[in-house]
Amino acid sequence: MHGWTLVFDLDGTLVDTAPDLAAATNHVMSRLGLAPVDEREIRPFVGHGALAMIAEAAAAHGRHLRQPELDELFGVFIAHYGANLSVNSRPYEGVLTALNACRDRGATLAVCTNKMEVHARALLDDLNMTSFFTAITGRDTLDVCKPDPRHLTGTIALASGDPALAVMIGDSETDVLTAQAAGIPIIAVDFGYSPAPVATYRPDALISHYRDLQAAAEKLMLTFNS
Repeated sequence: MHGWTLVFDLDGTLVDTAPDLAAATNHVMSRLGLAPVDEREIRPFVGHGALAMIAEAAAAHGRHLRQPELDELFGVFIAHYGANLSVNSRPYEGVLTALNACRDRGATLAVCTNKMEVHARALLDDLNMTSFFTAITGRDTLDVCKPDPRHLTGTIALASGDPALAVMIGDSETDVLTAQAAGIPIIAVDFGYSPAPVATYRPDALISHYRDLQAAAEKLMLTFNS
């Protein structure tokens, strides 16, 4: 893995953040006088951002929000979430072991997320994961964000990596589309927040546990470097 850069999505890939995102969404619901929604209803919309989670949670109650109201509620969501990033969010099973193993084999690790960078860094700090990553970019770090491939290639550049020697790891259609547009192989995890089976989007490899990450990455490295 020496010389290669592994770029990870965050929500639904490295960390199960749905519990705290659902709590922030339900904080907004309480502001609207609506009952809380089940976390399972929120999960499919995590990859689409806070506005989608708020809109869909309200729609589940038959309440359709206009854009000005959504914009105001976004601020309510962000304030609550920013203060409660890691109450119940945890790395997926095997993540820390896999990150250590890949780094020990010479890989450079990075994060490319559509979360705001300040929140991404704060969450990783809280979970004692920041030190693994040479670069961490959020939706506001560069002038673009996923699925624009420049978010991914820009992250690789900040990690001093080479796009020709990079692999992405994600959980959603957005991640797959981003990697494909950048010409970078992608490993999808099948336990994230994709509303449809992530295999539908034809990632280059699919794993169900982080114990399989290293083997999947090394196989792709051989394939794409041959």
